Amino acid sequence: MKHILIIEDDANIAELERDFLQLNGYHVTIIADGLIGLQHATSGTYDLIIVDLMLPNKDGFEILKAVRSNNEIPVIIVSAKTDDIDKIRGLGYGADDYLTKPFSPSELVARVKSHINRYERLMGKNAAVEILSHKGLDINTASHQVFVNGKGVIFTSKEYELLVFLMSNPNIVFSKDHLFLTIWKEEHFGDTATVAVHIQKIRKKIEKDPANPQYIETIWGAGYRFNV
Repeated sequence: MKHILIIEDDANIAELERDFLQLNGYHVTIIADGLIGLQHATSGTYDLIIVDLMLPNKDGFEILKAVRSNNEIPVIIVSAKTDDIDKIRGLGYGADDYLTKPFSPSELVARVKSHINRYERLMGKNAAVEILSHKGLDINTASHQVFVNGKGVIFTSKEYELLVFLMSNPNIVFSKDHLFLTIWKEEHFGDTATVAVHIQKIRKKIEKDPANPQYIETIWGAGYRFNV
């Protein structure tokens, strides 16, 4: 049974999320305190984390950053914050999704299923081994490992999917719309700025000089391409 961690201080929302997830066969743990939630998120074994941003003692952004420092499991932010800057910040720190309160519980369940399934596909032990390699950047698509000059680098599932897609289709220019529809099939926010945020995060992880990238090039007015 998949284990979901909910870090949410609004008991009504947390219990609503728990009830719908349990009805769909998930085991759920609820934590109402940010500091305790951080301890669980970074030391427990969970298949997905749902985190609010406004929490007592430790906010959701801090929890997200701590999780992403050593873990790739899917993280969904559920927050009353509706400003684009908060969504972009959450994605920038490595969130896989962002739902704004109030939300449909059935939509939350659908997104949970989608992210867990995608993560398991990416981490599938039975996947055919394929190595993508170019100028010190190496990806093992079976183990979902990325190496930059021999050093392992942690990626979120969306960052990984985007990088693999571009690297698997070298020298082809893809528009933001195309990349958005390819990677965010469930139509995340309907905002292609999401693509730019993830490209920026990828560059910081793989490029020697992110301001002058050698791998992922911006083609102004057209999109992005992976240079080979």
